[in-house]
Amino acid sequence: MVPLLFANHRFDIVAPAALYWPARNALLVADLHLEKASFYARQGQMLPPYDSQATLAELAELVDETGATTVFCLGDNYHDGEGEARLEPEAARRLVTMTGALEWVWITGNHDRDVAGTWGGQVVDEWTGEGLALRHEASADSLLPEISGHYHPKYRVAVRGRHVSRRCFVRGRHHLIMPAFGALTGGMAAQDAVIEACVGGPAEAIIGLKQQPVRFPLPFRDIGIERIDQPQLALPLATTDR
Repeated sequence: MVPLLFANHRFDIVAPAALYWPARNALLVADLHLEKASFYARQGQMLPPYDSQATLAELAELVDETGATTVFCLGDNYHDGEGEARLEPEAARRLVTMTGALEWVWITGNHDRDVAGTWGGQVVDEWTGEGLALRHEASADSLLPEISGHYHPKYRVAVRGRHVSRRCFVRGRHHLIMPAFGALTGGMAAQDAVIEACVGGPAEAIIGLKQQPVRFPLPFRDIGIERIDQPQLALPLATTDR
């Protein structure tokens, strides 16, 4: 597990796009985009129909590894509004088993605002607790430190003359944006102006490798986070992740 601090809470990066929250014995993931392949198949673009199974199998492994009793899914759980009803039978059976055994929270996203919890779990627009807000899309005006998804951040680096892109977390003083967990998802450059407008500076991209996070400063301008009346949020990002 790779430790990550945010807003005076410790999390652990347990996969390229998953966080474990020890204080609540919970897993956090975002942007599963279940049934994305079947969505494209309906448009005539045939893709292997195994993305939902692969995504949920990886999530089940993380539940077993961490012993988590709660799972927060931070929106765009399905790729489209009909994805929940279209969920492949084996994937549906796995999901019913997991939601029946765990506290499962579906946070709605822009792709699945009408998710109904057909296969179990609680559906909410956002979740607040422990001084944090969990939602799908970051809000520059959030009154609480927030963890969100939506943008699928990736960081691109040059390695031995080649460009390599890896999923990353984007951490600012007040915002933590998670990468997409789904097996069939793309990504947006962590340096993108759209992400900057939400997070502001200072900020960094964080990739969890083995036992140590690799951090890359992002050239974001400050968007006035000092207005927030929580002194702990003004701590420099250089605070240790151990």
